[in-house]
Amino acid sequence: MRILIVDDEPAMHDSYRRSFASASGAQDDALSAMAAELFGDEGGPVDDAGTIAFDCVHHMQGMDAVAEIERAQRDDAPFAVAFIDVRMPPGIDGKETARRIRAADPEVNIVIVTGYSDFSPVEISKVAGPADKLFYIAKPFEVAEIVQTATALAHRWEADRALKAAREQLSRQVVQLEEQAAELAANEMKAVHVATHDSLTEAPNRLAFLRALGERSKQPGRFAVGMIDLDRFKLVNDTLGHLAGDELIRAICAILQETIPAGGLVARLGGDEFGLLFETAGEQAAEMACTRVVHACATELKVLGHAVQAAASAGVVTAGEGDNRDPIDLIRRADLALNDAKRSGRGIARLFDESMDEGVRVRRRIETGLSQAIARDELALVYQPIVAHGTFEVVGFEALLRWNTREYGPISPATFIPIAEESNLIHELGDWVLEHSLDVLQTWPGQYVSVNFSPRQFRRHNFVGYIMERCQRAGVEPGRLQIEITETAIFDDADRAAETLYRLRQMGFRIALDDFGTGYSSLYNIRKFALDALKIDRSFIDGMSREKESAAIVRSIVHLAQSLNLTVIAEGVETAAQVDLLRVAGASHLQGYYFAKPLAESLAREMAHTRFIEVELATGTLG
Repeated sequence: MRILIVDDEPAMHDSYRRSFASASGAQDDALSAMAAELFGDEGGPVDDAGTIAFDCVHHMQGMDAVAEIERAQRDDAPFAVAFIDVRMPPGIDGKETARRIRAADPEVNIVIVTGYSDFSPVEISKVAGPADKLFYIAKPFEVAEIVQTATALAHRWEADRALKAAREQLSRQVVQLEEQAAELAANEMKAVHVATHDSLTEAPNRLAFLRALGERSKQPGRFAVGMIDLDRFKLVNDTLGHLAGDELIRAICAILQETIPAGGLVARLGGDEFGLLFETAGEQAAEMACTRVVHACATELKVLGHAVQAAASAGVVTAGEGDNRDPIDLIRRADLALNDAKRSGRGIARLFDESMDEGVRVRRRIETGLSQAIARDELALVYQPIVAHGTFEVVGFEALLRWNTREYGPISPATFIPIAEESNLIHELGDWVLEHSLDVLQTWPGQYVSVNFSPRQFRRHNFVGYIMERCQRAGVEPGRLQIEITETAIFDDADRAAETLYRLRQMGFRIALDDFGTGYSSLYNIRKFALDALKIDRSFIDGMSREKESAAIVRSIVHLAQSLNLTVIAEGVETAAQVDLLRVAGASHLQGYYFAKPLAESLAREMAHTRFIEVELATGTLG
């Protein structure tokens, strides 16, 4: 322990030296008892004999003592106790010395040693306090008094330093804990944000949408739930890439946030699907709000330098005080309305009504029954002849699927084919149709069979290999199978479709583009596809005798197709007048009820062997 002694009398310094020299020898019982009582068995720095080792530094004047204290602070070797005389001429007195020492080292214990009463303890305490670190000893002093005071204050100084260090450590730990708590709170907020927001658009995600919808359902008032889905989004992804698709999603999200009614919520539910939640006065107001949103989405956007025509469809349902407010059911109903909007032509908003729900139940029953139709032997094929115009020779048959259920009787292909297309059932049905169509060729003298393939079938992995393998297994030449596809099948992925059609043609298969004129293609942009025939949609044939426009369209298609060496098959021919008009237009092949309705396999076989059909034309002649 370092002890500072300040006194202007050399004799006093000798007394201090003798006192601490005596203490270094051995502590008396009273000193040991006092230390043990005050501080317990553990003490501060001790020598080998168990006695505190004092390091005494002596100065005659106050200024020197102050300098010593300052030096000790710089060297990190502070004093535990300073004994200071009051009168120290000619320099500063003890009061001023104590004040400056206290200013330099707030932790040192100061002992005023004096035989005079120049200053009262209160006066000194005012400048050299605090009072618990300021003590007094009168001159002359006893050795034991000095040693006991030094020992006790040294222990106290050490305990104070340890306590201060503990408090500082605790303070640092508190600060650290506060920082960790703040960081934890920030991380928690970030985790909550990540869990409830879409990473691409930063909009709320499905989880957040469900929570918000759940909370809103508990409150009074009418609100609306909307579902938004982009039209032909897959085409953007497939042609421009996923980065372009992501950019389009972000742009549409911004449009939705700008056009949704004030206070509404826009959430990205996944893929190109968004959810809307907003207040509304009623069903019509909700439908109008979603219509405005849909119209805002129907705009041309710049996506990675490409001009993209965006479009969306919407479904909406409202919930009032007495309505079903279950969040899952509300989303389901809005989704039903969205599906109805897409089936109705896209780019529109539909308000949910109960008939849509019944439609879903019917669809589920159909899908369930369709999955068992093959095992129950409920499927059958019928065949409608395709005849050459002029000779009326039967050159082929189109295979058409029929389903006669046990529970509900016959179900129209227009009903069950779209349902099968939306599920994997279309592949199972397609396999069955192709297998039976190829088998029936064995009984025909040379005609081809025309089989419809849906867009989903056409995009099937290794479609070319699949078709070829089935033909080889049935022992059928590729030229006797005509593959009918729609414009949607080839234009959804034009490059891939062009390659697939080219390979099919190279192998000898016939390719016909079905329902031509009803989609978004033209003769100009189908030149790059390997096709054999165009089938003109029945809607144009039906209008030929009533509308000049329909007749003009048919003539244009026929003439341009001929320039591209394509066969034209007119579908839906039902009257002799249509036959005459199509002959004038130059259509090479005809198909329709005028020649024959779809026939059972046995009747089709009989017609195939007969080869020619006799018909009475509008002119009265026989063909």
